[in-house]
Amino acid sequence: MSDLKKYLNQQLKNKNFKKEWDNLQPEMELIRTIIKARVDKNITQKELSVKTGINQADISKFETGVRKPSLKILKKIANALDMVLKIEFIPKQYA
Repeated sequence: MSDLKKYLNQQLKNKNFKKEWDNLQPEMELIRTIIKARVDKNITQKELSVKTGINQADISKFETGVRKPSLKILKKIANALDMVLKIEFIPKQYA
C-alpha cells in the first residue's frame, strides 16, 4: 500500500475529515467521469473546447475541480462527447 493510501486511510478515521471527504465524493465522481469520457473518446481539452465553444482553460478548471460546471455546460460536454447526460438520485442505503 502506498504512503498516500496509508495516510488517507488514517485520516478517514477522523470523523470530521471523513464527513468532508464524503461530501466531496459527488464532485470528484463528476470530475472523474468527464475526464474518463474525454480520454476514452481520445479528445484533448482543446478539441473539446472547439466542439463545445467552452474555453479550454475553463474545461481544465472543471477537470481539476477549480470550477463547477453548470447543468447547461454539462449538457454541452455530453453532447460534444456524443453522450447523454444522466443524473440520478440513489437511496443512501444503496449508495
